[in-house]
Amino acid sequence: MSVIPHAEIIIGDDGLARCGWGAADPEYRRYHDEEWGTAQHDPVRLFEKVCLEGFQAGLSWITILRRRPAFREVFHGFDVERVAAMGADDIERLLGDERIIRHRGKIEATIQNARSTLELQIPIDELLWSFAPPTRRTAPASFADVPATTAESTAMSKELRRRGFRFVGPTTMYALMQAAGMVDDHLAGCHRSAASSAA
Repeated sequence: MSVIPHAEIIIGDDGLARCGWGAADPEYRRYHDEEWGTAQHDPVRLFEKVCLEGFQAGLSWITILRRRPAFREVFHGFDVERVAAMGADDIERLLGDERIIRHRGKIEATIQNARSTLELQIPIDELLWSFAPPTRRTAPASFADVPATTAESTAMSKELRRRGFRFVGPTTMYALMQAAGMVDDHLAGCHRSAASSAA
């Protein structure tokens, strides 16, 4: 691999330019190439992203990514109705499961978020995508150009909290926007950057 100076881009052994964070670790590379920044409208996968972004708070994303199969197993594939039906015994069981992040507040938040999702008057994908900003015309030149929060992620956070969701702060919701393709933060020069491709 080689780094393009001042661009925070890495050229992989396959000759493709990638955002530096997604180039080294094989799991990160797959996630970068196949998921991150790709428009996601599937309500189950979006609910999963809301929950896993909450689990990620204070941790690295690779920590969550490597545990995602276990998260999917213990939370019934993130089937909203099944997660919403989970109770105290399930929480205690998950607190003893070393394959996931054993954080009581985040486990409880996942169950609450499922219950809040069931109470929505509109599909969760419609609600989340209603906060997507206009498509960016130019790709960010460096990670310094990528914000931690935006007016849209703050508004999304406020609305989800109003509806009873937890662990959905503005920074977490901006990460969701990146992961679900509501924003494209692949850097200029990355082979996944839509803005770079259109230039």
